[in-house]
Amino acid sequence: MLRLCLAFTFLLTLSAQGQTANGVIRVVDADTFWVDDVKVRLHGIDAPERAQTCRLKNGSIWACGTWATEQARDLYQGKSAVCQRTDTDRYGRMVARCAVEGRDVGADLVYAGIARAFRKYSAEYINLEKQALFSARGTWRATMQNPADFRAEARLAPPAPDTSCAIKGNISGGGRIYHMPGQENYAVTKINNSRGERWFCSESDAVNAGWRRAKR
Repeated sequence: MLRLCLAFTFLLTLSAQGQTANGVIRVVDADTFWVDDVKVRLHGIDAPERAQTCRLKNGSIWACGTWATEQARDLYQGKSAVCQRTDTDRYGRMVARCAVEGRDVGADLVYAGIARAFRKYSAEYINLEKQALFSARGTWRATMQNPADFRAEARLAPPAPDTSCAIKGNISGGGRIYHMPGQENYAVTKINNSRGERWFCSESDAVNAGWRRAKR
């Protein structure tokens, strides 16, 4: 009932305001779509980045960012959307509420546990998020870093000197450990050349140099 009420309110909003983007969806990730030639960041939700990983209860690593993108693609790729602008973000993208077949996309993604409520910008989907959490749907079946924190850490990490050599060889209390792009601690791992830490171009290079792969 709550989702039906949200969808009804959403459609009333669309009919009352301008600045819409209408067209066929191409999914970038679980909270960003191309709607024809307009890049749209979905209002009020935040999904894991495609490189982000989560930890399941059994301790294994799950590529939850890739999973979320694939789920959104299965649900919406090639379908027609009507999107209502709410803002423009710092990257120049339209921030918008979008409807597909009369349903609020953001509400459905949060309810399914594919995305989280983005409390910094909206309280609109918090109740739906609580339902997903209670039922352990989607990403709620795992431990996941807040996507905004993941992005912030990734921005602080210095880039590899050579983009083809992006494996991080770190030295810590656990010895010589290398981190692959997409692993849980990759973004927060810093490389200090003065300590003997280094970048590798392949896993075999790292192993042959005496490093072992990080567990997460």
